[in-house]
Amino acid sequence: MFWIQLIILLSLILIGARLKGIGLGIMGALGTLIFVYGFSLPIGNAPIEVMLIILCVVTAAASLQVAGGMDYMVSVAEKLIRKKPALITFIGPFVTFLFTVLAGTAHICYSLLPIIAEVSAKSGIRPERPLSISVIASDFGIIACPISAATVALLSEFNAIEGNSFGLIDILAVVMPACIIGIVVGAIVASFLGKDLKDDKEFQEKMKDPDFRLSIEGVGPTEVKVFPIEAKLSVLVFLLGVFAVMILGIIYPLNKEYFTETLHISMEKNIQLIMLTVVLINVFLAKVKAPEIAKSSIFRAGTEAVVSIFGVVWMSNTFIKANEAFLINVMQGLVGEHSWIFAVALFFMAALLFSQASTVKSIMPLGIKLGLLQPSLIFMYPAAAGIFFIPSYPTIIAAINFDKTGTTKVGKYLLNHSFIIPGIVTTIVSVVVGYFISSILF
Repeated sequence: MFWIQLIILLSLILIGARLKGIGLGIMGALGTLIFVYGFSLPIGNAPIEVMLIILCVVTAAASLQVAGGMDYMVSVAEKLIRKKPALITFIGPFVTFLFTVLAGTAHICYSLLPIIAEVSAKSGIRPERPLSISVIASDFGIIACPISAATVALLSEFNAIEGNSFGLIDILAVVMPACIIGIVVGAIVASFLGKDLKDDKEFQEKMKDPDFRLSIEGVGPTEVKVFPIEAKLSVLVFLLGVFAVMILGIIYPLNKEYFTETLHISMEKNIQLIMLTVVLINVFLAKVKAPEIAKSSIFRAGTEAVVSIFGVVWMSNTFIKANEAFLINVMQGLVGEHSWIFAVALFFMAALLFSQASTVKSIMPLGIKLGLLQPSLIFMYPAAAGIFFIPSYPTIIAAINFDKTGTTKVGKYLLNHSFIIPGIVTTIVSVVVGYFISSILF
């Protein structure tokens, strides 16, 4: 029965991924129905806390967008990217990583990718190089973000462990430097992808078309946009909210009994309150119209993510809980001898689920029950960024579409795409570096 259920699980995940949008969510709901009514499995737990945090963070980011703060942040990023065009393969990923960490969402990447594509093409640099690693960097920005649903999901699993002393800062102290080093190495590897544009026969043939040449070499927009004070205030408010979460992440583990027994509030609830307070302040201070928040593109994308995570994690949790004894029995020997195998499981689950948060909620509880300690789970956490493996994630599609030169693409065999080598290198380096940092700190 286990193998039949596994085939159903994987098939529905693949179908949901093809449907895009909320496809994973509705296929996850179907899978839960099949497991409960078709196989009489006890229904699993829906990831309610993670969903609420996503809603709160996305609403805060949406208020930033409506106030013009997101555009202001992008304008700052554009200046950084255009300042040293020759270093675009290193500056591009650094900017997308930093802005994803600060904004708590990879959706900010969509505004940066066309700038990276334009600057690299005009500088004669193969756009595939900076675009590929920049997309990968945004994936790892979620891992290193203190307010991302994935990081909070990992923190939530730790908080459920009796006597746990590991908090948000412990996670960030390992994954932040590990991801940065991983991205630097990934950028070095990406800088060797493909031929230089001057040696690319396919590109040089396209350049014979005057219109195509103009689209590549044409002068970009020179208009300098002036942002109102409200846009800048909204950025300040949002970043203060992120800073407050980080400070609380330091205080909470040291005073856990006070928070849980006196105030009766969890770290997850604190994050929700802080993010909604950011929205409240932006509505009054940055003059954001509340109805406009729900109409923003970030809010719509965020609600899609909530539905997707809801369905697919519910299905995965139902399957894993029902087969927990079997899975632990099979994996215990393997993980006991080679703990890195769990990181491989994290990577491939992420590749199937297209979500770091869903992966953490689905697999990390199993890791805890397998006896893996928190330091091990922390250094393996970057493996949950494997959403790039199958080239159908929205940021990957966007990068391909923004590259007018056609150098960023999906290969003939699907998996030999532009993002696979930088992504795998960044993942391996991040996990290995995380292991050494974790060994030193803990």
